[in-house]
Amino acid sequence: MTVIFKDVEYRPQGIHVLGPVTVELSERRIGIVGRNGSGKSSFSRLLAGLVTSDVGKVMVNNVDVVKDRNAALSTVGIIFQNPDHQIIFPTVGEEIEFGLQQLGMSRERAAEKAELTLSYHNRAHWYDRSTHTLSQGQRHFLCLMSVLAMEPKTIVLDEPYAGLDIPTSLQLHRWLETLDQQIIMITHDPEKLKYFDRVLWLEKGQIVGDGLAGDVLQDFSAEMVKLGEQDASADPTA
Repeated sequence: MTVIFKDVEYRPQGIHVLGPVTVELSERRIGIVGRNGSGKSSFSRLLAGLVTSDVGKVMVNNVDVVKDRNAALSTVGIIFQNPDHQIIFPTVGEEIEFGLQQLGMSRERAAEKAELTLSYHNRAHWYDRSTHTLSQGQRHFLCLMSVLAMEPKTIVLDEPYAGLDIPTSLQLHRWLETLDQQIIMITHDPEKLKYFDRVLWLEKGQIVGDGLAGDVLQDFSAEMVKLGEQDASADPTA
């Protein structure tokens, strides 16, 4: 599985957010770190084809994720930081079926696949459950099951641990480790990426670090500590 950003620039409403970025990603586990406003979420949305670059192109496994949306849906899936921004249907079954119907499945086949997906994850009893009754962790889990049902080869996770308590976070971490798909994870927490194959560090829309997780995370953490010390010593009234 290979993700290619070729001379990509993203400037919504003329505001520079990302780029120019040229990078090729083929590792199984890839992490992306950076401060708020560094371009991480824009990178993930470009990768999933949810927004269009102003310059350059994004290819995932030879699929142009903007021009070929149907192929993109079965190639790359994305899970947002806030599941409430992703869940739109009143029941769990309908939520999973929606993505499958976008792939061209009939309503009957989509319902069957949704039931199989829930059964596989020991959640068959969720099929008719109202999505509004799910906890934050359960809503994250539903979003992940909805994406997995579509069988993408790459899954993009945008701050998947945000808002989760420690037990739920640990459960999600263990579950993600079992997935065969290529995982590209955006997070503020370097600890979650220490066993990843590769890490990118974004700053002001540019890749300023790229390499083995241990090397990049060490540099990133040191820079964050340095910035924190500068903030602590600054005069708040200045």
